[in-house]
Formats: sequence, C-alpha cells, structure tokens
Amino acid sequence: MEKRAIPTNRYAIQLAIFVAFGGKLQKCAPGFLFGYDIGVISGCLIMPDFVRRFGEVDGNGNFFLSSSRQSIITSLLSAGTFVGALAQAFTSDRFGRRGSILIWSAIFTVGVAVQTGTEFSIVQITVGRFIAGLGVGALSAIVPIFISYILDLATHNVPNSASWRVPVGLQLLWGLILLSGIFFLPESPRHLLGLGRNAEARKVLAALNGVSEDDVLVDELVGELDYAIKAENEGGKATWAECFSTRNNLWKRTGNGMMLQFIQQLNGQNFYYYYGDTFFQSAGTELSPYVIQTILGAVSVVGTIPALRLIETWGRRRSLLTGAVLEAACSLIAGIVGHVTLAAPMTPRDQLTKRNRQGGDTLIAFAVLHVFSFSVFWGPTPWVYLGESFPLRVRAKSIALGSATNWLWNFLLSFFAPRIAAKIGPLILLIFFGMLVFGFGYVYLFIPETKGLTLEEVDEMYRSGVKPWNSPGWKPHLSEEAHEKVHRKLELKEDREEKET
Repeated sequence: MEKRAIPTNRYAIQLAIFVAFGGKLQKCAPGFLFGYDIGVISGCLIMPDFVRRFGEVDGNGNFFLSSSRQSIITSLLSAGTFVGALAQAFTSDRFGRRGSILIWSAIFTVGVAVQTGTEFSIVQITVGRFIAGLGVGALSAIVPIFISYILDLATHNVPNSASWRVPVGLQLLWGLILLSGIFFLPESPRHLLGLGRNAEARKVLAALNGVSEDDVLVDELVGELDYAIKAENEGGKATWAECFSTRNNLWKRTGNGMMLQFIQQLNGQNFYYYYGDTFFQSAGTELSPYVIQTILGAVSVVGTIPALRLIETWGRRRSLLTGAVLEAACSLIAGIVGHVTLAAPMTPRDQLTKRNRQGGDTLIAFAVLHVFSFSVFWGPTPWVYLGESFPLRVRAKSIALGSATNWLWNFLLSFFAPRIAAKIGPLILLIFFGMLVFGFGYVYLFIPETKGLTLEEVDEMYRSGVKPWNSPGWKPHLSEEAHEKVHRKLELKEDREEKET
C-alpha cells in the first residue's frame, strides 16, 4: 500500500485568511469590507463635520442630517452589493477566482477613493458608496464592525473632516492589500480543471495540501473535483431557472435559502449597526453613542465564539428557533419600553427625567442582548444552511440567489428604516418583533434539519417528503452507491415526464 505523506496546510491557512479578509465566510456571515463599512457609516452620521457637509440647515441655522439623507447615504452601498453579488457569478466563470477578485477589488478601491475625496456633494459620496458596494457584494464579518466602531470612537472628536475621512479612507488600505495580495493567490484548481489545465491544477492542490504533485492525496482530490465538474455540467450548463425547477424539490430548497436570508436581514440587528449612534442619542444614557456602538461590536465578536459549536450540536432548526424567540423578546421589550419612557428626539440632556434615563438604559441593555443573540444564532446559521442544501449542479447559482436576497433586503432596510424610525421612533422595533415571530413559524413549518447530512442525503430527505418538524429524527436509508443509482433513475424519470408534458 502506498504510503501517504502527512499534509501540512500552512499555505492553505495563509490563503484562507487572505481570502476571508475580503470575502464573506459562508459559516460566519455578514467579509471584512462590508462589516467595516457598517460600523464606520453609523458613526459618521452624527459627526459634526460630516453633518455640516452633507446635511441641511433648519430655521435656526443648525445643521442636521434628515432621515431621507441618512437613508440615501447608507443604503447606496447595499444597492451596489446586490448588483455585485449577482455580477460576480459571471466574472468568476469567465476570469476565475484570481481575475474576479482583482476586478472587484479595484472597483471597491475606486469607490472608497471617491467617497474620501468628497467635499460637500451628497451625490458624489452616495455614488462612491454604490461603486464600493459593487466590490463588496462581489467579494463578500463581525470583527470588522468592532474595529470600525473603535476607530469612530477614536476620531469623532476631531474638529475637522479627519473625523470621518480617516475611518472611511482607511478602507483604501483594505482594498490595496487585496489588490497586492491577489498576485500571491493561486488560481482555483477547480477553475483550472474546468479549462483542461490539469498540470497546473495538480500543482496548486499539492501546494495547498503540503504534499508532492505525485502524492495519492492529489490524485484523490483531482478525482473528486472532476466528479463535481461533471455533475454540474451533465446535460449542459445549469441555468438560473433550474434553481426553481421541481426536480428534487429545487424550487423549495432555493426558496428556503432565500427566505432565511430575507428573515435574517429583518431581524433588527442591522438597524442597530447602521443607525445605532443616531438612535441612542435620544436614550439619555451617560455613555456616548460611540461607546455604546463599541460595546455592541464587542458583544458581536463574543457571540460568534459559541455560534458554530451550537450549530453543530443543536442543529440548524433549533438554533434558528431559539434565536428567533430570544431576539423577538428583546425587540418587544426594547420597543415598548422605548416608546413609553424615552424623551422626544433632540431633547436637551438637562431636561431628561429619571424615567427617561431608566428607559434609555433598558433599551440599550436589550439592544445588546439582541445583537448577542443574533451573533450566536441568526447571524451564521442561514449561511451554513445555504451552503449545504443544494446538489452540485446548481449549488453556485442557488447560493448566489440567496446572497443577492440578503443584499437586496439589506438595501431596503437601510433605505426605509430611518424614515420609519423618524415617524414612529422605538416602535420600529415592533416591526422586527413581528418578523421574528414570522421567522419562528417559517422555520418550524418549512426548514428541515440538515445537520450531519451529505448532499446526497439532503436530496433523499427532500424527496422523501419528511415533515420539517420530524426531520431532526430522520435517518437516511441508502448507501452512497444506492444514492447515486436512485438519483440517476429519478432524474431520468423526471426528464421523461417533463418531455411528455
């Protein structure tokens, strides 16, 4: 028996860290670029120099940033991410991983430069955010949010444009690191095999696994990738419409992935991330909004530590159901207490009553609990579920549809939330409460448990018609060889039925 070398994955780990820097981790959800921007922009919205440059003037000559301008400035990046998330599917197919990252990193860097160089034009800064969003969506973490909050806290008292230009402009560094690092990133071995460049693919696989090119491990990996490529391309290139076909209940699986991303964005946590600084100004607490946002960022980081462990031990359904209950309770309490006890916005601090201050402290406490619960449960779990629900043939396109859904609703939330909050104040949290109640019901009725299942076993589970609430106890009945035979027979049968109809 041939002796296999013990692989060392140091090179692969270094590359994974680099790619994760710009990209969205499927199991840790919403790269570095997007998370950093969320934290930065929330602080900029209340920085005096930023408000003076991009705000309006009231009857008393005071500058203010209206809810409509807040929504435009914040949401245009998310609009760009939606377009970029779909466009990257085409650039990746055509140019491979290296070429695609190079293109979108350059676009992101241009967008940040346009923002940072803005003097007084709200049009320029919003266009810059849209351009940057194209790159973020194509490349797309909780840690970056925390870093950006600390930078906002450090610079917000600077009495000139450096207060917002430094944290915004620092994104140029992230873009330049990506642009320079891409030249050390190997091309995807999967892309190379698809182009028939087998020797290059073997060389990359050997380097990633720390073995020689003639090692048996490389042979096995090449065989697995060849199988996956053939499975995807069997019967021609998969189409977007195929993601919604009745074959293997693909329409249901794609719909579940998109729905979880929709519910995730309307959990309420991004409202705190985007507009927390503005919202907490009326809370009457002794802490500054920047300090509160930094606390939220730290809590988000802490919440990710037990997240993946709980997903694997509790399962996907239990994690989502538990998170929905905890976050719904936080939204309900914070919304009602805030509505009943908080003073009107812009009330001078010396006019705040003890009741106002106690209400503000309560709102902030439950906001922290809400964000922590999201980081543990609804932050990573929908991305885990999205990555393990589809057969290889349509997997990339179905995941892209789920990602695009996430960005679309992120844009809609960031655009409409400040306008709604300006009219109903803390009661906006009751909208998120309603969505979380809906999310609990949807998960219970429609989301089956996929913990520990292979792609073939997920296929079998969807075909078997098992009820989602019974799925945690469901066990696959077929061997791997039988899986493949049954799968092929069912596909042939469905093809005949489709032709007949």
